[in-house]
Amino acid sequence: MRALTARQVVVYSLLLAAAMEGVTALLRFGLGWEATKMCASTEGRLTGGIRLHHGYLGVVAIGLAAGLWRRRPIAARWLLVVGISLALSDAVHHFLVLWPIVGSPQFDLVYPP
Repeated sequence: MRALTARQVVVYSLLLAAAMEGVTALLRFGLGWEATKMCASTEGRLTGGIRLHHGYLGVVAIGLAAGLWRRRPIAARWLLVVGISLALSDAVHHFLVLWPIVGSPQFDLVYPP
């Protein structure tokens, strides 16, 4: 198996981010799910009230990909695709979808009391 090209990393990242945002928008607007309401009592307790956005996991995945780049180029590039997709999907959701539709990006760093 060959490592992904830079073009493939970009295309796959955009496609995966679009799919993630599609699912996120469906859950939010189709089913009325809101992370601040649904996760505060579970995730919020585990993190001491700090809200974990999936974009944070994306940044961690990008860092891990950088660390694996020379030793595991194939895995590193796929991990980069996942990381970029997570970070991009979270940014798009908060700043290009939520902000215009609900009037706030709702990018809270902690869960509301």
